[in-house]
Amino acid sequence: MKKSIHRPDWDSYFLEIARTVAKRSTCLRRQVGAVMVRDKQILSTGYNGAPAGIAHCDTAGCLREKLKVPPGERHELCRGLHAEQNAIIQAAVHGVSIDRSTMYCTHEPCSVCSKMIINAGIKTVVVGGNYPDKLAREILKEAGVKVINAQHRR
Repeated sequence: MKKSIHRPDWDSYFLEIARTVAKRSTCLRRQVGAVMVRDKQILSTGYNGAPAGIAHCDTAGCLREKLKVPPGERHELCRGLHAEQNAIIQAAVHGVSIDRSTMYCTHEPCSVCSKMIINAGIKTVVVGGNYPDKLAREILKEAGVKVINAQHRR
């Protein structure tokens, strides 16, 4: 008799990879990972942290914490890039088209990342957790980007 094994569906599989990517984050507030996928193939990954060559937040400290900036507000007051931004940038650096791709991200994107997602041609975003940015949800919906919250499918 054959032994039955449990295989995760594709969304669960790529979201778990995004959670692993997030472990590289140097953010003191929230570790986020993103994975760009098309046709079940990984195109690019990204995690949140400072740009290459400058001190990471775990070394330099967190300006947002110091100024008591709430999550979802004043994104410019951070030395780091978001995971979604880094995944898009890495694809560009390596000449990989992410048009019509799916982004798997540990959290919902902010409004800045949402605008980048729209212009990069990403059609679907699968998220594992919420983020308090109402504008982001509104503009993704208006642009026709499908957002799937994996938390709500359990």
